[in-house]
Parts: sequence; C-alpha cells; structure tokens
Amino acid sequence: MNVREHLLALNEELRRLKAEGRRSVTVSEEHLAGLRRAVEAAVVSPPAAEAPAVPAPARSAPASSEFAPVPAEPPVVSLPAGDKAVRWNALRELVRNHPVCRAHVRPGKQVVLGVGNLDAKIFFCGEAPGAEEEVQGEPFVGPAGQLLTRMIGGMGLKREDVYIGNIMNWRPELPASGGVQYGNRPPTPAEMNFCLPFLRAQLEIVQPAVIVALGATAAGGLLGAGTFKTLGEIRGRWHTFSNLPLMVTYHPSYILRNQSNRSKRMIWEDLLQVMERTGLPISPKQRNYYLG
Repeated sequence: MNVREHLLALNEELRRLKAEGRRSVTVSEEHLAGLRRAVEAAVVSPPAAEAPAVPAPARSAPASSEFAPVPAEPPVVSLPAGDKAVRWNALRELVRNHPVCRAHVRPGKQVVLGVGNLDAKIFFCGEAPGAEEEVQGEPFVGPAGQLLTRMIGGMGLKREDVYIGNIMNWRPELPASGGVQYGNRPPTPAEMNFCLPFLRAQLEIVQPAVIVALGATAAGGLLGAGTFKTLGEIRGRWHTFSNLPLMVTYHPSYILRNQSNRSKRMIWEDLLQVMERTGLPISPKQRNYYLG
C-alpha cells in the first residue's frame, strides 16, 4: 500500500478504538520516525509529471454525501404474504434492487443482506459490510467473520443455526484509488437510519428470541446515537430493540486486536447470557472458557 492507503487504514483503526472507549494509544519513537520518513518522502518526491498542487479544504472522514446522497426519509418496506422463505426472498430482491442501495455500490460489488437460519433464536447484528463482504454479498466473511463463526461454535452452534446481518446493506464509501477502496469507515447515523427498515423486516421474518449487537457502531445504530459514550457502559446488559431483547457486546475485530484472555472473557460472558436467555445448554467447560 502507498502512504495514503496506510493512513486511511490507520484512521479506520483509530476510529474503532475511539468508539470502543479508548482515549489513548501507545506509539513507539521508532514507528513515529518511520511514519515521518514516509510522509516526507511522499511530499518532497512527487511524480515528475505532477500538476501544480491546488490547496484543498480540510475535511474529516468522508460521509456518504460526497458520493450518492442518502434520502432523509427511510424506505417503507411491505412484505408479501407467505411463509418465511417467500418473504425473505422478496426482501432480498427489494434490497438488492433498491436504487439507493445500488447507487452506493461500486461496479463489481454487491448489496449485502443478512444470511442464516430463518428460524434462528439468535440474530447477530453488525454495522456494515467490509471489503470481503461486498465481494461475496454475505455479511461477516472476512477475518472478523471467521472469528464470529468460531465464537458461535463455542456456544455449541453452527453458523447455519443462527442469523447474521448488518444494519447497513452497502459498504460505506471512502475515496478509491484506481477504483479500489482501501480501509473502512463507520456508517453515519443517517446511513444507518435509512437502512433500519430493511433490518426490521429481517427481524420480522426471523422472529429471533434475542439480538446480539456487535460493536459500538451497531449498538449506536440500534439504541440511538449519543445514548452512550463508551461500549463498556452498556455491554453485558439487556436492552430492547424492536420489542426484542438486545445484548450488546464487542465486535469480533476487537478480539483480533486484543488477544488477551481478559478481552475474550468479556465477550464470552455476554454470550453466556445469550445462551441462558435462549435455553442453550452450558457445560462447566463452557462456563470456564478464558478464565485460565
């Protein structure tokens, strides 16, 4: 990756850490020196044919308004009569062909709807598709999704036993380099608000016993922006969304960055509550996961 791409990835990581309550990070002098050298090289050695620079206004992480606009009014979703499969297939076609969703998907990428067991008791909900998800058209298929699959296995279930979705149905845009987007950004409240009717329709079809919100952004989208400052304030306790019990826990990507047993145990304690609420058997071994 070039310098710009590295900085986009760094910005995404810092945003996630902030959303999870981190207020500082430790950076060694060696890494700072390396970053300075890379930036200086990029500044003092522009391509020979580069046109004179034109000052650009400062801006924060791009919002979707820099691409296709998101309407202020969310869509009205009306599902047809029929069994769960008929209604879900109709919803899938609606989402895949919705003009707003399609307007936010780059050529060759896909709109993403949830997948899984339509009779699932547990509905895992993330924030938005990433790079792997918009290619495959399925949520949680990248590294975080693979970890989520292992977490589900630890609960004594298989991925096909649960339902997995996101609030967003497209990958939130960032400026692309050569047609390729590097890094992700959290969806804006407006973007999530627009997609919530599609999520509610999935809940209406599946009728799960509980929802598990994965990460601070997803929790904010379900509970409302500004309802909490850090995820630690609300995780591990039951909330409500769409008249269903909602458990908030960390996103699997948190564990990918924090491999300590303490971090794993925090998420596992939340999942133990989900298992108890849904009547899943819990063995002594499962109760003691990550305590050693």
